[in-house]
Formats: sequence, structure tokens, C-alpha cells
Amino acid sequence: MFRSDVLAISGLDDRTSSNGVLQRSQDLMADAVGADHAFFSTCGSSLSVKSAMLSVAGPHEKLLVGRDAHKSVISGLILAGIHPIWVWPQWDPELHLAHPPSAEGFARRFAEHPDARGALVTSPTPYGTSGDLRAITEVCHRHGRPLIVDEAWGAHLPFHPDLPTWAMDAGADVCVTSVHKMGGGLEQSSVFHLQGDMVDPNVLSAREDLLGTTSPNVLVYAALDGWRRQMVEQGRELLKDAVDLVTDVRAEIERIDGLHVHGDEFLGPRRAAERDPLQVIIDITELGTTGYRAADWLREHHFINLHLSDHRRISAQFTYADDQETERTLTTALRDLVSHVERGDDALRAAATVAVPDPEDLQLEQVLLPRDAFFGRVEQVPADQAVGRIAAEMMTPYPPGIPAVLPGERLNEPVVDYLRTGVAAGMVVPDVADSEVKSFRVVAE
Repeated sequence: MFRSDVLAISGLDDRTSSNGVLQRSQDLMADAVGADHAFFSTCGSSLSVKSAMLSVAGPHEKLLVGRDAHKSVISGLILAGIHPIWVWPQWDPELHLAHPPSAEGFARRFAEHPDARGALVTSPTPYGTSGDLRAITEVCHRHGRPLIVDEAWGAHLPFHPDLPTWAMDAGADVCVTSVHKMGGGLEQSSVFHLQGDMVDPNVLSAREDLLGTTSPNVLVYAALDGWRRQMVEQGRELLKDAVDLVTDVRAEIERIDGLHVHGDEFLGPRRAAERDPLQVIIDITELGTTGYRAADWLREHHFINLHLSDHRRISAQFTYADDQETERTLTTALRDLVSHVERGDDALRAAATVAVPDPEDLQLEQVLLPRDAFFGRVEQVPADQAVGRIAAEMMTPYPPGIPAVLPGERLNEPVVDYLRTGVAAGMVVPDVADSEVKSFRVVAE
């Protein structure tokens, strides 16, 4: 590994990059997925999505953004000074879950803000649900504006027809993928793809150069190139095997008392358009414990890292690398989890009840631009004095990393209670000044 960790210039290629090693690899990737251009990133999709945003909108320009965006999108808003116009997700008030915004939601916001420079939607979500990308793309293009899709959880989608619609196939202009999530890349390996003429490839490349490192790790490049070849040659077969395996896994887990695997209840009007079967979302409400406690217990006792956990769910993410051995590892561990709950294991007792707000209470008022609040004068106030104040930090339950509060939003009592009771129950909020959320960083008055 150390011998292979060469420089990109005067290492992987010569001083003038005359062999075009990286460019040829990116061209092959674009050809593999049906894009016009592909750009490799060794700084993860966090950099890729910022590059895409900055290629569409600049300081004080408007960008339509699904409010269920990852914290990297919010970081892009802060860095660029972009004015976000929020498009609200489709809330499931019974399951306490957010699905991608609808095409109608984007159409309404374009009608209200015709000067918006474009739109960004997250699809699939970390829960595996996808929006109607074709319809959203049509809305954007009808207004002459590009669509960016944060498809970080969808690198595998182009390679099998039984998976949700790939953003490029839906007509999106730019999409961002994390190959280290659902593909076979090393950590931080990301690719963003471009098609059409609404976004200048030279501008997109310049924005990536502005944010990226001048010392890229060529091992990440090599893994991206190797994964692309594997998918072109074997992807359809490998992913078919994965989908078949997960079909069996879902049925097996559903037979375990106290566990329910979410499926088609995620789909339909005011919900998602499609779902990724490889994301196995398990509702553990009947066990009387939280997903946080269950995830910690499974890691400690069975050495399993779950994809994500929340107040009532855990998620097992499968890829084409899984097989019957990993299936048995998971199902055996889940049965053991249930038996320990039934025996009253103290480690699995719910520490506290999470006060999950109603959907309308989650829709905080955006008072200041995220950049102005983040970089302005701030103060730290006790939680009981935070209601009504303007947040100056992101407050992001992690994973999956979707902020509950953004800089510039006015805090309300339900969201403050949600964060405080969530942390008491095991939620992690890593990006706040006070990780116990006994105090909040707010804009100074």
C-alpha cells in the first residue's frame, strides 16, 4: 500500500499528465453509467456535492433544496453564501420518517421563486427511498434550470434494472455518488457525473479544483477504476445475487417476533416513488427499546456495525459483497437481541422516550442566511433559554447526518425537546458546541 501511494503528478502520470491516466479512467466511468462527464473525488461526496452546488449558484443567489439534505449540503450553503429555498420532504407522521420532496413541491417553489438558479434533491435517502426524479427533472427543465441529485447512496443504481431509477437516466444534470457506500471504493471515494449543457463542465471542474486537495490519494482513484470495471463486466450478475439474497433476508427477519421489515408502506402518494431493496429497514418498536440501544448492543456483542439507527429503527445495509454467511451473522444476532430484550437485559432498556415533533413543528423559520448566522457573533445559552433564538450551528443527529436545525433557523420548543430527549435516549449530535445539548449556540442579540 505504501509503495503504491504515489503522487498523482510525476507518479501516476508524468509532470504534464501527458498520458491522460486519470482522464481516461474518468471517461471510462462516464461511459459505464451513461453520463457525458465523470469527475473523481478523493474527498468524499461531501466535496462533490459542494462542487456541484457552487457550479449552479453563487453568493446570495437562490437554490431550491430539499430540506432533508445531508449536512454536507448545508456546509455548501454556508461556504457559498447561497440563499436556500427549502422544499419540504413528504412526511410520514405515523412512521416518523421523511421521504424525498415531490415534483409538485419543487414546482410550487419555482413558482414562488422564479429567480432560483436550480434545484437539489437527495435521492435515495439513507432509508433507501427515492423521489420521482423524472418528474422533478421535468419541473426544473421546464423552468430552464438544472437539477443536482445527491445520490450518495446510489452508486450501484446504474448497474441493475430492479433498483431505483438512476439520476442520469431520469435526465438530471449533475449527480453525486459515494462509491464507498454502496459500491466497492475505499473511504472518501466519490464520483460526480454531468450530462447536458445546463452546467458547464469547465465550471464544475474549476469548482472541484477550488475545494479539492492538490494531493489526491491515487489508491482511491485505483479503487474507483477497479470498481467501474467490475460493475461493467459483472455488475448485473452480482447485484442480482444481492437482491435475491436480501429477499430471503427480509423474509427471515420478518419471522422474528418483535421485528418488522419496512417495505411497500414506504411507497405511494405523499410517500416515496421507489425504494432500494438493499437497505433493510427494521422497525423494533415492539421490543420497547430504541434503535440507538439496539445498535450499540449488536456492535458490542456481535461485532456488527449497522447502517443507521434512530428512536425506533435499525438499518442493515447490504451490498453485492454480502453472502449467506453475512446473512446468518445478522439474523443470528437479531434473534439474540430479541432474546436479551425478553430477558430484561439492562443494556437494552429504553433510557428515555424521544419526543418526536409533528411534521409542521420540524419546519423551522429560516430567518438569516446559513452563512450569516454561522459566521456572525454568537453566544451560548442554556437550553431553557434557546426557544425563540436563532441557531448559529448545525444540529445533526448522526447517522444519517440530516440536520434537525440549521444556522439561521429560529428554534422552537418541540425541536429543542426532540434534541434533548433524543440525546438522553442515545442520539448522537456530533457537530454542536455542547454535545449534551444542555446549551445551544445562537446568534447574539
